[in-house]
Amino acid sequence: MSLDVDRPSTDASADGAPAPEATPAPTQDHLAHNYHPLPVVLASGEGAWVQDTDGREYLDLLSGYSALNFGHRHPHLVAAAHAQLDRLTLTSRAFDHDLLAPFATRLALLLEPLLAAPDGVLVLPMNTGAEAVETAVKTARKWGYEVKGVPEGQASIVVAADNFHGRTTTIVSFSSDDDARRSFGPFAPGFRVVPYGDAEALAAAVDATTVAVLIEPVQGEAGVIVPPEGYLAAVRAVCDEHDVLFIADEIQSGLGRTGATLACERAGVKPDLVTLGKALGGGVVPVSAVVGRRDVLAVLTPGTHGSTFGGNPLSCAVALAVVDLLETGEHQARARELGEHLEERLAAMVEEGLLVRYRVAGLWAGVDVDPSRGTGREVSERLLQRRVLVKDTHGQTVRIAPPLVISLEDLDWALDQLADALR
Repeated sequence: MSLDVDRPSTDASADGAPAPEATPAPTQDHLAHNYHPLPVVLASGEGAWVQDTDGREYLDLLSGYSALNFGHRHPHLVAAAHAQLDRLTLTSRAFDHDLLAPFATRLALLLEPLLAAPDGVLVLPMNTGAEAVETAVKTARKWGYEVKGVPEGQASIVVAADNFHGRTTTIVSFSSDDDARRSFGPFAPGFRVVPYGDAEALAAAVDATTVAVLIEPVQGEAGVIVPPEGYLAAVRAVCDEHDVLFIADEIQSGLGRTGATLACERAGVKPDLVTLGKALGGGVVPVSAVVGRRDVLAVLTPGTHGSTFGGNPLSCAVALAVVDLLETGEHQARARELGEHLEERLAAMVEEGLLVRYRVAGLWAGVDVDPSRGTGREVSERLLQRRVLVKDTHGQTVRIAPPLVISLEDLDWALDQLADALR
């Protein structure tokens, strides 16, 4: 369908008025300064490589904080998005669409063996990771009041220090990051913060009002912090003992990044609920979900929770294509294999005195830089000059998270650049 309209002329001779001036080149003047990006402007990408506006190529070792686990413009994901754009993009949840149930079914079947859900699982689709965490918090509280019998208004959730679960006011209420909290109060009550990796402190924080323990199996924003051996199993045991929900935030760690579909698999532990995001949208559209026990998610009934864009047709098309990639196990295996090589290279850098320490979980690493060799930001800037993209966190740490499709040769080249930048 087209609509014929008279368009005003921009020719000065039409009415004697001067032609409008050319649009000025874009600057950062009108952009809120809530990020401090590296000085590069990207324009295109494919696989593990991106190009800036001048055509200069860079190897991406950040992967959109794991949203790009399958690389930039993965052909299977892009094809799914293109096909759906020609059909239907949004209905809202006021109506069903033909991909909603298939998406929920396929994701449920992928994750059901990995969750503590003997009666099966349900999927609640949302958009962003923070929305998934908010959904899990609301669900746990409602379950606590209506099923466990916690007195109304007294539900508590135990969380870990140095966590990163999102930026909403509820979530920053239990952050221990001063930048995330300062000047954003008053804060939501009902959360108890304990040291990450300390099973005894976690157990001591649980009481009759506790409805859930919410933790990241690997703390990404904190610098890829891997918990001590046995910690996740201890969390599971505490939750079982006190009839408390174990909620694993796998928004960064899940969907292949750590060499498994879920990072909890690495410890042989099954959570009750899992929050997903980032890679679930394949770097194409924002998609998130809460997946877990049918009896728990069933406490949400019509009118108690929702989302206009959650589970929209376009997001379901892309997420179904992501499930296709994960079902083969190919990307999880690749993350394990390349992760072993990454660890060997980082260990050699520690031996050489270039790094203080490192932590690796699959194809994901946090490396701590000796202050004498610069800050994490300075190392990131040096790598930018060497055409490698990484990002610092917490002063001295640099995160490494290449797309799982990166070649061994490209990974080695990037690590050569890291060693050179540290020297």
